[in-house]
Amino acid sequence: MYNNDRKRKWNNTSKSIPYSLLDVKHELKKKSKGKQASITLLDLKKDEAKLIHDIKEHTRQKNRNNVTRTNAYYQFYLRYPEIHWALLGHMVSRNGGWNMADLKGELYTRLLSEKDQLTYFSFLERGNWLIFQDIYPQFLLYEQSVKRTKKLFHLLPFFNVSTFMETMWNHFWKTGDRYTLAIATVINEQSHLEKSVIQNVDFKKTVLNSIGFKLYDFFSLNHILFPFYKDETKRETLLIGDTMKHFTSLHERILLGKRLYSLLFCRENILSGVVDWAHDSPHTGSRKDYWPHLFSDINELFSRAFYKRRTKKGQLRKGAHRLYSPQLIYAWKDVNHEDPESEDWFKDWYIMDYLIDKGEPSDGEIYDEYCKTLEKIELAILAKKNVLLREDAEEM
Repeated sequence: MYNNDRKRKWNNTSKSIPYSLLDVKHELKKKSKGKQASITLLDLKKDEAKLIHDIKEHTRQKNRNNVTRTNAYYQFYLRYPEIHWALLGHMVSRNGGWNMADLKGELYTRLLSEKDQLTYFSFLERGNWLIFQDIYPQFLLYEQSVKRTKKLFHLLPFFNVSTFMETMWNHFWKTGDRYTLAIATVINEQSHLEKSVIQNVDFKKTVLNSIGFKLYDFFSLNHILFPFYKDETKRETLLIGDTMKHFTSLHERILLGKRLYSLLFCRENILSGVVDWAHDSPHTGSRKDYWPHLFSDINELFSRAFYKRRTKKGQLRKGAHRLYSPQLIYAWKDVNHEDPESEDWFKDWYIMDYLIDKGEPSDGEIYDEYCKTLEKIELAILAKKNVLLREDAEEM
């Protein structure tokens, strides 16, 4: 998963690991060499076995679809705001839901076959499900640790959570270091995604190497949008965010996660604006959630007439109907997932270099780029229509 050049780079920079993380480094080095104790069900107390069962059942209930997952993240953040990733995960999961609903919306139904729509949805849904299946039991164990005033992270292996996170949760319990736990969770979830989805042979063949993935830049999955209120009046919703340039790169996804974290938690006005907006805007999967002037969850056009451009700089062109962006529950049915492989992704302690705050910059400017993307998609629709018309004419 990690090449030798990057290992050498990490090895050099690891000399700058702060004193507060030296215990983490020492423990991860031991674990990367296979030096760790393991416990079995026979070692558990009766109440611990019941707790494991209850957490698995609660996770299953909340992991029905993108809407239930996304809401669960937000509700957990409200209860435990010290767990920063819960809010970050909530906002990124909103983007995942918007991308899923897009596949049945105004634009992409004109570009993709139903088979391709299902293929891309399956890819997005699998990743969204896997991340929740991994992180939510961690959250619930933390909640029980707080309620019982004793840490319970030795139970993480029973949820197939990486041993890397056991180390990081114990570190957080001891230090209260919110930044380090959040970035550790970014590292863990992206590494888990890498192993279970990005490197999956079927998804490589049907999605990642497809013409559609390369041609349409995966349906603006590269844009992560965080809507937020401009001020306390809540009259205007603005967008802040960042762009993924190389989705298949684990390194780039982790760096993106760090930048997104900084956008959310390094400016108080942004954080409060995002939280207030999320509170007032229940997640539906429709892009109407943040731009009702441009998107509608009701199809305002009743024909498959020749498509005319409708957007310009994030606004509707004069006389144009809003773009159809359905609610997710009406776009896709719930999916029954197979359990992932239980093999731990964690092998090399060098990965902890990402825990160091190196001030990854992001100005958060996303509005213009996102508006241009919408216009490019419209042009792609027109181009495809023209090709089809030309082919029909030649056949005649």
